[in-house]
Amino acid sequence: MCMLVLNGCARQAPQETAQPQAPEETAQAEKQEEKEEEKMLKMMIGDTAVNVVWEENESVDALRELAAGEPLSIRMSMYGGFEQVGPIGTSLPRNDVQTVTDSGDIVLYSGNQIVVFYGSNSWAYTRLGHISDRSQSEMRELLGNGDVTITLTAE
Repeated sequence: MCMLVLNGCARQAPQETAQPQAPEETAQAEKQEEKEEEKMLKMMIGDTAVNVVWEENESVDALRELAAGEPLSIRMSMYGGFEQVGPIGTSLPRNDVQTVTDSGDIVLYSGNQIVVFYGSNSWAYTRLGHISDRSQSEMRELLGNGDVTITLTAE
């Protein structure tokens, strides 16, 4: 008697396992999530909304936090024929470096004052951002005709 035994092996599909992410990849992913959750900081000069490209630093983060609860209005004063300066009402983290500013630049001065330029200057400031949608003549028109109020909101 002859016996034939067939033994079949079922082929299993390989299981995909998620590879753990490297710590730096995880940190980058978490940072990106936080950025997406951060509120956008917006600025108005008087009744005019301006587009600002904000720096990525501790000072801007602190400014965003200040404006998160309710709009932050800062009464500005003309100074030197090229800038408007106003007290923030508190001190922010700062990293002052000697800087040449241009029209549209927004900087932190002495940790507790915001400065918006419609001309140029050289001093030690912490850069906050730059108004990107106004020419020098438009900045002069917005800021060069008397004191103004700027309003920052985080939305």
